[in-house]
Amino acid sequence: MSRWGYGNLTAAVLALVLGACSSVPATRYYTLVPPAGGESTVVPAVQPFQFELLPVAIPAQVDQPQLVVRQGGQGVAVLQGERWVAPLSDELRSALSADLARDFRAQDVSGLANQGKSAVRIKLDVRRFESVPGSYAYIDAVWSVRSPKGGEPLACTSRISETVGQGYDALVQGHQQAVHRLAGQIGVVAGTIVAGQVARCPEG
Repeated sequence: MSRWGYGNLTAAVLALVLGACSSVPATRYYTLVPPAGGESTVVPAVQPFQFELLPVAIPAQVDQPQLVVRQGGQGVAVLQGERWVAPLSDELRSALSADLARDFRAQDVSGLANQGKSAVRIKLDVRRFESVPGSYAYIDAVWSVRSPKGGEPLACTSRISETVGQGYDALVQGHQQAVHRLAGQIGVVAGTIVAGQVARCPEG
């Protein structure tokens, strides 16, 4: 083959490689943490409090870097190009902490020496974290709040569903709203306990 032929072949191969690279979709990253500086959407009916938030437990099925979405009654899809910016359990914990701090003027003292003695202890165990693009974002969780004085914690269950529009941005926003509602329920109970009043689990 002539030099000209080799040159044309090399150019063709290079064009194919560059074309293949340019066709690879970019990975998008999402977070459940609300933007800093956002306005409070809950009028605190309880006094501010300190809290210790334990690591959040999540189902193994969604414990993935990628978004996991339901498809029909039995199928699921792991979206390689749509990912959480941090492990989902950390995302949930950070989002819950941020919502409590913003809406209840609460202070997260997790891991700080000698602060846990004056803080309520919050434990969250997410049993279902379902994502259906164009339909709903759903969280089913059990959680507990223990008084700084000790004793048995108050254990509650929350099932929260948010209707979402098309696209993954809308889906993640739906989960943000679900976590926000969950934080509102937990915050009311925590503040009531700190005030020395009788706390009850939210209805529904």
